Amino acid sequence: MHQQPQADQYQQPAWMKPYQSGSRIGYAQAVMAYADYYGVDGSADVDPEIEERMPPMPLPMVSYASRTGTRRNLAAMRAAGWRLLVSAKGVLRTEGMRYALDNGAWTAFQQGEAFDELAFGRAVELLGESADWIVLPDIVAGGMASLEFSLRWLQRLEGIPTRLLLAVQNGMEPDDVRDLLSPAVGLFVGGDTEWKLATVNMWGQLARRRNCYMHVGRVNSAKRIALCAAAGAHSVDGTSASRFEKTLAPLDAALVHHTRTQQDFFNPWHMRLEEIPFDCR
Repeated sequence: MHQQPQADQYQQPAWMKPYQSGSRIGYAQAVMAYADYYGVDGSADVDPEIEERMPPMPLPMVSYASRTGTRRNLAAMRAAGWRLLVSAKGVLRTEGMRYALDNGAWTAFQQGEAFDELAFGRAVELLGESADWIVLPDIVAGGMASLEFSLRWLQRLEGIPTRLLLAVQNGMEPDDVRDLLSPAVGLFVGGDTEWKLATVNMWGQLARRRNCYMHVGRVNSAKRIALCAAAGAHSVDGTSASRFEKTLAPLDAALVHHTRTQQDFFNPWHMRLEEIPFDCR
């Protein structure tokens, strides 16, 4: 049974106020202005009258690894160009690397605890402004209740300059989240392993139609890297390289092969919008 979130305790960091007032422009605001001008803000997904004036281009997939304090592993990740996924429930250090911010719900779930809003708030205050993206708080294995919880946080984080990712998991369908997605609000594909592998192509097609970022969690093998690359994922994360330095080389080789050397022909980001079915099946 999933853990219910705690009562509201989150306080917005002071650095968010200039972005919310419009006196300062961040990545999220800039990318939406650009996307609106070129017709790639996601609205062409539901309005056939809108033309994509500059179709999105596929980019090499990026790999994140869970934060570790092991210097040898960190050095290997830096050399390979990997980034860190810092958990709000962990040590809030970036080790001088590019990073994304996880909300800490998975760690709390593993420990049998409720979602820690105070920990998430501290992480956003310290690291949120410069993160590549932030995973919106969710309820692990919570289905539609998780989506409702995430939507409340989407409202609370309105105006943040950082890209936000909405976690999708077992029981969710594209139409549940379609209208929420844009270049500023992307997808974090979670769920259990069987569901994730069975639906990642569907979410990849939806991401292309909405022109939004897609990340896939818990990817620790070359086979899964290939699957995510074919689905059009922008990034993946795992714990293998953080724990075992020797596993990084084969994983990075798979990443380079499937996203730089030989990109998959069926990657939806190589396709025009009209080539992808609306139901993403």
